[in-house]
Amino acid sequence: MTSKQRAYLKGLAMTMDPIFQIGKASITPELTTAVAEALEARELIKLSVLKNCMDGGNEIAEVLAERTQSQVVQVIGKKIVLYKQAKDEKKRKIVLPK
Repeated sequence: MTSKQRAYLKGLAMTMDPIFQIGKASITPELTTAVAEALEARELIKLSVLKNCMDGGNEIAEVLAERTQSQVVQVIGKKIVLYKQAKDEKKRKIVLPK
């Protein structure tokens, strides 16, 4: 992913609300499955890490990206933005700049 594409995705994510909250249980298999399904449906998602979670935002972002084959767009404090391009071209909602 180029810096131009990352900047474009950051701009899109700025107006989004987090759709998942990661709490005390941190990363569970159910959370990983739900994140993978959300990425398939939306391509770009935002997650929020709650204060009672012992893991850091960067660690969680890397593990989720690895398990869902997605890319970490940004981690700011307790907010994580992930992107995964849809496999089917007809389902793609986001067109990245070249």
